[in-house]
Amino acid sequence: MAYRTCVGVVLLSLVVLASSAVPKNPRKKPANPPPRPAAVDADRDAEITNSCPDDGFFADAEQCDKYYECRNGEIIEKLCPDGMVFNDYSPQEEKCDLPYNIDCSQRPKLQTPQPTLHCPRLHGYFSHEDPKECGKFYFCVDGKFNMITCPDGLVYNDKTGICTWPDEAKKKGCGAADVFQFDCPAVNETFGLTHPRYADPEDCQFFYVCINGNTPRRSGCKLGQAFDDVTKKCDWARKIPECADWYKGQLTDAELDALENPPTVKPKPSGSQPSRRKPQRPGKGKAVEHSAEQ
Repeated sequence: MAYRTCVGVVLLSLVVLASSAVPKNPRKKPANPPPRPAAVDADRDAEITNSCPDDGFFADAEQCDKYYECRNGEIIEKLCPDGMVFNDYSPQEEKCDLPYNIDCSQRPKLQTPQPTLHCPRLHGYFSHEDPKECGKFYFCVDGKFNMITCPDGLVYNDKTGICTWPDEAKKKGCGAADVFQFDCPAVNETFGLTHPRYADPEDCQFFYVCINGNTPRRSGCKLGQAFDDVTKKCDWARKIPECADWYKGQLTDAELDALENPPTVKPKPSGSQPSRRKPQRPGKGKAVEHSAEQ
């Protein structure tokens, strides 16, 4: 009976000590609790979630742009700038990042947006309002925008925040056929695996590569060259009959000659440079000895 009484006193003391560790400021919210069994008493659950697991920075369990700073048992709730989310790769680092670099699937909530002109949130990359502008997007910092245009043939990808091929972006109205106005000719599967090439019907310098025979991607030859639809390779435009005059009005014959026949740098012959080392001279009054054997 005495043993049971002693155990009860110890348990009561532990409860009192745990409850006294709860921060007294009701406005400061708790950090994420460490993993624990699901079946836990409600009072004990409240005790654990109202204490810091350790000093450092910890992500909120539900909101991706909210986090907590723990210092000496004190919990401070913080928010990333609007449009950015907390990067919890290390509890010792306080870092907010763009959402493309962080997995927010388990804590999808975000703060209320603070939109400005062309910027749905104060920070980040955002699509152009016109869905037909597939290759244009906005980069926003503190609510100020800068419009960026993707390289020709690429589309802004909402999921990655960068320019990618139309078939990778999977953006409605911005597919490969929409962007290029070109459809890959139907071919059998074996030939399709060679990723066949086809001349751009509108531009001698460019051509299309049909990935697996059905997904077009636009590529090009260097300046002065054109795509030969017979050899399926780039060659100097003046050698391809249908493209011989393609660069007229853009490059002169002299400029085309210079591109086709770049000057070659002649290698310097070895030993042509005189030695910069001073020759050794015999001392005064000493004769130079010559070997009798040659």
